[in-house]
Amino acid sequence: MYSLVAVREGYDIKKFLAPALIFFGIALVTAAIAVPLWLVPKLKVVPLDLDITSVATSVPAGLTDDNNTPARVFNRCSISEPRAEVFDAHLTQQRRSIIINPSDSDQATLQSGQTVMIDLIRDGDETYEPTAEPVDAKRTCEDAVLTSNVDVVSVDRETSKPNGNIARIHTVQAPEGTVTIEATDNFVEAPREGYQYKFGFDVEKTDQLYYDANSRQDVTATFVEEEEINGLTAYHFVSDVPEVDQVTLPTPNGEPALGTSLEKPASWWGIKGVPANELVVMDRFAKATRHVWVEPQTGTILKGMEEQHQYFKSPGWEDPDLAAPIREFRMDAFAATMEWQQTTVERQSDKASGYVDQLRLGGVIVPAIIGTVGGLLFIAGVVLLLRRPKDTGDNTDTVQFNKV
Repeated sequence: MYSLVAVREGYDIKKFLAPALIFFGIALVTAAIAVPLWLVPKLKVVPLDLDITSVATSVPAGLTDDNNTPARVFNRCSISEPRAEVFDAHLTQQRRSIIINPSDSDQATLQSGQTVMIDLIRDGDETYEPTAEPVDAKRTCEDAVLTSNVDVVSVDRETSKPNGNIARIHTVQAPEGTVTIEATDNFVEAPREGYQYKFGFDVEKTDQLYYDANSRQDVTATFVEEEEINGLTAYHFVSDVPEVDQVTLPTPNGEPALGTSLEKPASWWGIKGVPANELVVMDRFAKATRHVWVEPQTGTILKGMEEQHQYFKSPGWEDPDLAAPIREFRMDAFAATMEWQQTTVERQSDKASGYVDQLRLGGVIVPAIIGTVGGLLFIAGVVLLLRRPKDTGDNTDTVQFNKV
C-alpha cells in the first residue's frame, strides 16, 4: 500500500513552514536592529534610585610633618585668644547624594549633604579627638563639625546637566571660622551649568564643564589621561578652581558668612613691621585643584581627590600703597588634600560595572542573540523554500509514492 495522505500532509507543512520561517527571521533581525535604538536610550538616563555615598579623608601631601594629622586648620577658638592659631588635624569628608522630588521621566533632582569632620587634632606633642554635638544642639568653636551644607540641583535625565529648575545651597550660621552648617530652610540660589555628582553618558576626551560648590562657579575640567580602575576604563579630569574671596559669596541674609572676614590687631595676626594695635582686616580666600576619574560610558565618577586651600589675606593685597607686611601676609584657614577612601572607589566601581553590563546587555548581547536566531530562521526558510517541489500549474501535486 502507498500512503498518499502522509506525503501530502508533509508537503503542506513544508509549503507553509518556509514562508513562516522567513517571516519570523526577518522580524527578529528587524528587532535586533530596533532593540538598541529603543532600549539603550531608556537605559542612558540618570536613574531615579541614584544613591551615591562617598567618604574622603585627608592624606599626606607635605603640608605637615605628621602623616597622622596631614591637614592644617584655623583654630576657631583662637578668635578670643591673644594670638591666632592654626593646628594640624586629620579630617573626614562625607557626602551622600540621593534623588528627591520633583523627579520624573525628564528630570532628576539630587540632594547632596556634605560634612567635613575633624577626627584628630595635634596640640604640640599631644593629639586628641574632638567631639561633635547632636544635630539640634548649639555648636561651639570646639565642635568636631568643621563645615556642612546641603546642595540641591535638578538635572536633565538624558544629559545629566543642570536644567535650571532648581539649584540652591542650604546653609545656616556657623561657629566662627566656618562657612556653613546643614539646614533645610535657609538657602541661597546657586545657578550652574557644569556636571557635579555624575558626568553625562559617552564622555569624550575633551574639556568638560564642572561645578565647584565651594566657590559656586563653573570651571573647566581638563582631560589628562586614560587609566584603569578596578578593571574599568577611567578618564582622568583635572579642574583648577580660581581663587575666590569668600566674603563675596551670597548668603541667606545677604551678609558675609561668619568667619569669612576678620578684623583683628596686627599682633593677633602675628604681623610684624606695623603697630601691634593696628586693626587689620583679613578676608578668607579659597582655591582648589580637583581630580575626578570618570567611567566614560556611563559618566559614573569612580574616584575623586581635592587639593583644598583656604587662607586669610588682605582684600586690598593688590594695592601698592598698602603696607607690605599686610599686603604679603597669608595664614592658612584650611589646607588639605582629601582623597576618596578605597571602599568608596570599589563601591562606585561596582555600580559602574552594573551600569556598563546593562548597556552591553541591551545594546549588544540581546540584539546579537535575537539577530542570530533571526538570521538562522531566515536561512532555514530560504533553504526549505528552494528544496520545495515546484508547482506544475495544473493543480495536480507531484508526490513521491512510498511503500507502506
